[in-house]
Amino acid sequence: MNHEMTPISSPYAAIKIVLTPKEKDLGGFTVKRSLPTRKCRSVGPWVFFDHIGPASFSPGDGVDVPPHPHIGLATVTYLFEGEMLHRDSLGNTARIVPGDINLMVSGKGITHSERQRPETKAANNHVHGLQLWLALPQAQEQIDPEFYSYEQRQLPRTEVQGVPVRVMMGEAYDVVSPVKTYSPTLYCEAKLKAGQTLTLPHAAERGLYLVNGQLELMGDPIDAQTMVILTDQPDIEVTAREDSVIVLVGGETLGTRYMDWNFVASNKSLIEQAKQNWQQGNFPIVPGDEHDYIPLPN
Repeated sequence: MNHEMTPISSPYAAIKIVLTPKEKDLGGFTVKRSLPTRKCRSVGPWVFFDHIGPASFSPGDGVDVPPHPHIGLATVTYLFEGEMLHRDSLGNTARIVPGDINLMVSGKGITHSERQRPETKAANNHVHGLQLWLALPQAQEQIDPEFYSYEQRQLPRTEVQGVPVRVMMGEAYDVVSPVKTYSPTLYCEAKLKAGQTLTLPHAAERGLYLVNGQLELMGDPIDAQTMVILTDQPDIEVTAREDSVIVLVGGETLGTRYMDWNFVASNKSLIEQAKQNWQQGNFPIVPGDEHDYIPLPN
């Protein structure tokens, strides 16, 4: 992946690298992919970061991602706008709506599809959100798959320096999210008005993504749809030059992880076995979505 990676020379040494996401067409809509890159494979346990859209669809069109497999990771799907339909091989069918978190734990293997309901596709519709992948700790990467859905009202909110903050996963600002984690993990969202300043919570590793707006981070300008990998410096501050939405992800690294297509593992042999299982039809099917699938890429 040919991401633009710009080292920043800051007198405060707050930023290691700036990542400019690469756009990727997923068939009818575009994502901006910040992780992984060759020089930044992960931030804490996070090994994948896609900014979905914003995408607009005419009647009859929409998100339509057929069944595909995962191992060794947990997907975290979060929408700012629009609606998607999750189905998986455990038999779960879940509407993904703005403000909720859907956590799908693949463990030793799961199959799922990401589409939209016919009534959603019948009219003009918009989708805007994030999809992130968490690597699972080695002791749990082969657990049985699970699925969790958390409604917006379950995710704690707080106010820090006058800035509304949502703690999506992990702990920040003395607030703990109920969303299940498997290792020390951080994911929070803040909405700053122009001129507001926010001190970022600390974590072993941190990446800041600017969804929209414009920021100044310890004197360095940050543009929208940019991820910055932060140093270990405490009390890093951001100031909004205009109304801005930021996402902070991080936590403790899990060590070396291998990634190939939709598979993540601490051992390459697990990935090779997963590839073989998918090609031979040995992954479980998605009830109600059995007649289509994404083949293993060459």
